[in-house]
Amino acid sequence: MSEDNNPMRRAQAAMRAPLPKRFYEEASVGEAGGAFAVLLDGKSAKTPARNALVLPNELLASAVAAEWNAIEGEIDPVRLPLTRLANLAIDAIASAPQPVIDEIVQYAASDLVFYRADGPEGLVALQNERWNPLLDWAAATLNARFALAEGVIHVRQPDSALAAVREAAEKLKNPFALAAAASATNIGGSALIALALASGALTGDEAWNAAHVDEQWNISQWGEDAEAQRRLATRHAEFSAAAKMLALLRAS
Repeated sequence: MSEDNNPMRRAQAAMRAPLPKRFYEEASVGEAGGAFAVLLDGKSAKTPARNALVLPNELLASAVAAEWNAIEGEIDPVRLPLTRLANLAIDAIASAPQPVIDEIVQYAASDLVFYRADGPEGLVALQNERWNPLLDWAAATLNARFALAEGVIHVRQPDSALAAVREAAEKLKNPFALAAAASATNIGGSALIALALASGALTGDEAWNAAHVDEQWNISQWGEDAEAQRRLATRHAEFSAAAKMLALLRAS
């Protein structure tokens, strides 16, 4: 059956709405009651819920405006990762932060960095190199100590350690910081990595590398797979946007 006569393909094509074309000449930043709005040709840009796209500091607003200025032709949301995080913060997290905090704590209950390989030796050494400093950071900064395990068998974490993670997540307060931290947690599979990133204890690259020890080890042993690399590149762009948002929030 040809693609034209395949009903499933036709239905899938019909469901894919065409992307809107760039309709503005310039994105800029304007003051808005002590915050900073992204403007498209002088008019406030809107979130999907029709709220004004307003950021808490000028650096972050300028970075979001730069995403819009970089658009050519179609407005592809994939090319607007900071904007998407800002939309999430404004439309959802600002009015309901608790589910996001709960999700970060849930990740901490089975965090990536707690589950260690029993071999090969090189992978074990790489995990120790990148993950042990995170445990030291959590002990020193959060007063949280966690249990480790080999393999994938679940190990229960101390209630006191999870309470410390919750307290750290609650201290983020700013919905933009929560949006970015939740994104980094989800992509990296680690609340500890995301919280260390949010605090400035890790750079974006350090956090990414800590979250992808196994993938990078496998690549070093077996080489790159083109399709896997494309997926990883997409995730890296999203993770980098979260790291950038957190860095710009700290700079204010």
